Amino acid sequence: MDRKSFVLVHQLARQRAIDFVAQAPHGYVVVVTEPTKRRVQEEKYHAQIGDIAEQTTYAGREWDKDDMKRLLIDEFAQAMRDHGTPLRHDSRLVPSADGKRIIQLGVQSRQFSIKEASNFIEFLYAYGADRSVVWSGASSEGP
Repeated sequence: MDRKSFVLVHQLARQRAIDFVAQAPHGYVVVVTEPTKRRVQEEKYHAQIGDIAEQTTYAGREWDKDDMKRLLIDEFAQAMRDHGTPLRHDSRLVPSADGKRIIQLGVQSRQFSIKEASNFIEFLYAYGADRSVVWSGASSEGP
């Protein structure tokens, strides 16, 4: 039996999922999860991160888009913790094997739920507004 995914958006999809589960061999596993972010959300926050990286500094220096993304996700994760709504896949800090560094594990935008991605977009708008970021067309359009 092949792996199958069902998006539960109407009764027929629910029934197909039920039928598939009823036919699954013994020992199969069923997982029902909240949907992950949408592609349009991902495109939006990547555009926002690009604008922020091009127009601001962090900790007194400029950062490329990839590094800025990691820094902003960490800031967002902390803001969510402070608000009492930590991310589903929150980060962990661990010491390096030699004890000379701290390594952050866990927070990645690919694991964002739709709601977390939406909150991240709003966080980036607020972050950029506090720093007078002028949004490009890509980061000012859409959801």
